[in-house]
Amino acid sequence: MTTERAVVWLNGTLVLPDRTLEDGAVICRQGRIQAVGRRQELSLSEEALTVDAGGGYIAPGYVDLHVHGGDGADFMDGTPDAARTAIRAHTRHGTTTIFPTTTIGSPQQIAAMLESCLEVRRQWHAAEGARIAGVHFYGPYFAADKVGCHLLSGRRDPTPEEYLLAFDLDIIRIATCAAELPGAEAFYREAHKRGCLVTCGHSNASWTEMARGFEAGLRHVDHFWCAMSSVPSIRERFGTPMQGSMEQFVLMHPEMSTEVIADGCHLSPELLEYAFVMKGPARLCLVTDANRALGMPPGEYRFGPQEDGEWFTSDGRVGFQPGRGLASSIVGMEVMVRNMAAMTRASVVEAVRMGSLTPAERAGIAAEVGSLEVGKRADVLVLNKALEVQRVFVAGAEFDRTRTT
Repeated sequence: MTTERAVVWLNGTLVLPDRTLEDGAVICRQGRIQAVGRRQELSLSEEALTVDAGGGYIAPGYVDLHVHGGDGADFMDGTPDAARTAIRAHTRHGTTTIFPTTTIGSPQQIAAMLESCLEVRRQWHAAEGARIAGVHFYGPYFAADKVGCHLLSGRRDPTPEEYLLAFDLDIIRIATCAAELPGAEAFYREAHKRGCLVTCGHSNASWTEMARGFEAGLRHVDHFWCAMSSVPSIRERFGTPMQGSMEQFVLMHPEMSTEVIADGCHLSPELLEYAFVMKGPARLCLVTDANRALGMPPGEYRFGPQEDGEWFTSDGRVGFQPGRGLASSIVGMEVMVRNMAAMTRASVVEAVRMGSLTPAERAGIAAEVGSLEVGKRADVLVLNKALEVQRVFVAGAEFDRTRTT
């Protein structure tokens, strides 16, 4: 589909940031949204290309802040081909803006990942699928006792000699470090200075360590309840009196946001409900945290670099390491949105917001994407009433969901 002619989505219910609008229409020209409103109130060109939503929903494309791979590829494989494969895999599931996410790896592996994402972003066009808005620099600055499915031998403390080189590539937009590590506050200050969403993850940080990080610019916590501290784990570190953990700090401070993996395997419905009620749809993001097993048959896979990443098993529902716990998800964003609408009191508007506008706001890109608003890029999804993705449009151009190469 070309973007030269106007494109009109109609015969559906619009999912707007604060409400739904029945019998709505969205008009796009040259890849940008030109008008949004009730069909009868808009002037529709007879020459426009029309997209019939079939009575379903017309929604904004999803924004994934935390994602590792899909269709057999991991961004840490460090090649443009691997990055494009993973991007196409997630575009099929409604993601139109993506933040490829590093894992624990050597400096050379992380540099290759960043360079490959730079190349893909430079050469991007809408037919390729989701646009890289930036990289989530997630590994390797994890606490040794919270590495999860990542390679323990590769974790390290942050050093300016390493992370300044990475920041200077000007593609990192989200930056994670465990708050208790030596050098964490300097890392946070540098990331904040460069306009990143500064986040703590794979951490056993105490309230006091989180507070110091907050002063340095920390405003987000990765995958809530997964690989993070708790009151009991802090007691093991410091004894009594018991102290607050990451959980209490995030819930206490309205400026803090977090994310959940709503695949139905990582967190129970009551925890998803609790996170939603406590943080609300403007501070709770949905992420996939998906690995290379998304779109692949059950079996054994590498998490992170293909050459030496940790092995994990996919059973077709989730990734896990026998005897050690889960190893990220293997489903796309449409599942996360659908589960939040089904498992919690979140409305369709709120569930879609947590997968689109909220992550866009937290990453500082909401002027461009995240909602159906005039002037934004025309990243549009056609969903059925069950919130299943039927069609995906990136900058007004339809993505071929059957495409794998």
